[in-house]
Amino acid sequence: MTESPSLHIVCPHCHTTNRVRAAQLGSAPDCGSCHRPLFTAHSTALADEATFDRHIARNEIPVLVDFWAPWCGPCRQMAPGYEQAAGQLEPQVRLAKVDTEALPALGARFNIRSIPTLALFRGGREVARQAGAMGAADIVRWVKANGAG
Repeated sequence: MTESPSLHIVCPHCHTTNRVRAAQLGSAPDCGSCHRPLFTAHSTALADEATFDRHIARNEIPVLVDFWAPWCGPCRQMAPGYEQAAGQLEPQVRLAKVDTEALPALGARFNIRSIPTLALFRGGREVARQAGAMGAADIVRWVKANGAG
C-alpha cells in the first residue's frame, strides 16, 4: 500500500504551514501549531502583505482571493455567496479575502482596477481572474472551469 502524497496547507488562524496527507484533507485536519481546524468552510481574511504572500506561495492547493472593499455595494452583495462557495470548495481550494482599502499596495501590485475581483492562484502564480459580483453557484462553476476544486 502506498502512502498518499503530503501537501503544504497554511493555517487560516495562525498562518503556520502544515504538512497534510492529500488523502486526509477531507478528514478535518487540525493545525499542528494552534490546533484549530485547517478548513472552516469560511474564507480567510488576509490582513497584511506577508500573510497574503505566505498563503499564495506556501499553500499547495489553489487559493481563490476576493479583492474587495467595505464601501463597495457589489462586494457586500457577493460576500454571502463567497462564504457559501467556501463551504463547497474546501478542502480542495482555500478561499481568502483582501480588503483593498486596508491594503492598497496589494491592489496596486495585482493591478486591481475594479472590485470585487476574484483571482485564482496556483503554485504562487495567478492563473485566472474574474471581475464583478457573482453568486455562490457561479463562483464554484468558475473555479472548477479554471481547473480547481
